[in-house]
Amino acid sequence: MIKKGWEHYSHTADMGIRGYGATKEDAFAQAALAMIATSIDPQTIGCDRQVEIACEGDDDELLFIAWLNHIIYEMDVRKMAFGRFEVVINGRQLTGRIWGEKLDSKKHKPVVEIKGATYSDLKVEQDKNGIWMAQCVVDI
Repeated sequence: MIKKGWEHYSHTADMGIRGYGATKEDAFAQAALAMIATSIDPQTIGCDRQVEIACEGDDDELLFIAWLNHIIYEMDVRKMAFGRFEVVINGRQLTGRIWGEKLDSKKHKPVVEIKGATYSDLKVEQDKNGIWMAQCVVDI
């Protein structure tokens, strides 16, 4: 069984995020969780409200950046924190559902503002063991 997960990695100015999974969708969802964790502990986020996201990209990397930046947009516009992510990829189109709650600075204690997903260190690939990885640098 292939595990899924996420991690942060060092980058000179901002924060690298990486998601892993048995599918590309899992890797995208885990990377979104890693992005949120740059600012808020995901364990503090209740997931009682759902938001739908649809985006597209000319390739896997551009689709990944579009996904992350749509989440950032929804966070900003809705003043929400998101802690659960579901992704379906069909060709160059992604539909997703994200769950969260209204941002509460006392409860969530955000440490930085997530400004955007960048093209720096951008990769979406499957390794020889079948594990998908999606990564980029996030501007915080």
